[in-house]
Amino acid sequence: MKKFDFNGQKNICGGQIRMLRLCRHMSQVTLAIKMQTEGVTMEQDVVSRIESGARLMTDYELRAFAAVLDVPLESLFPPETK
Repeated sequence: MKKFDFNGQKNICGGQIRMLRLCRHMSQVTLAIKMQTEGVTMEQDVVSRIESGARLMTDYELRAFAAVLDVPLESLFPPETK
């Protein structure tokens, strides 16, 4: 198992971020711009890679996503399955 790979994904929050973004009728470009206003340098292609699980995320990026999407940090994590 690769150190930074979980079930073929590099993060577990990308799907939730995508769902929350789409619920707000926000484009990836708009999300990237809003992330920049939070002090996180990010372009549309980075948002795309995060949402698809192809890129790791840092803790400060998660915090910024929660702020931009106006949700509690816990909302970025998918529900646990048993």
